[in-house]
Amino acid sequence: MTNSNAKNVHGGPLEPCSLDPLTGFFRDGCCNTAPEDFGQHTVCAIMTEPFLSFSVLKGNDLVTPRPEFRFPGLKAGDRWCVCAARWREAAEAGVAPPVVLAATHQRALEVVALADLEYHAFVGQAQS
Repeated sequence: MTNSNAKNVHGGPLEPCSLDPLTGFFRDGCCNTAPEDFGQHTVCAIMTEPFLSFSVLKGNDLVTPRPEFRFPGLKAGDRWCVCAARWREAAEAGVAPPVVLAATHQRALEVVALADLEYHAFVGQAQS
């Protein structure tokens, strides 16, 4: 069950990350989380080729479509709710994708420092 009162990393309302492709642990377009979300898919990131390649090398293929899991496969430019620990790992490896702060759940701060997320913040036009 999603939480409509969820907050982003700055304490404001959690904004949608992506409706196309439809993202989120609950496939509701937001980086909502719950106790059953063991991966804590809380960071709204804009996919890049370096991050997608890194993720494949780490055993998480985000490129290949998996329709049985309602997963379309991702390409550079797509927005996706990624696991906070994987995002941090990518940051430490120098391949962190840009972050949409208003769409990143505040629980990401349990794993990633706000300063790191802000350093990698996406600055640009909002998704329509």
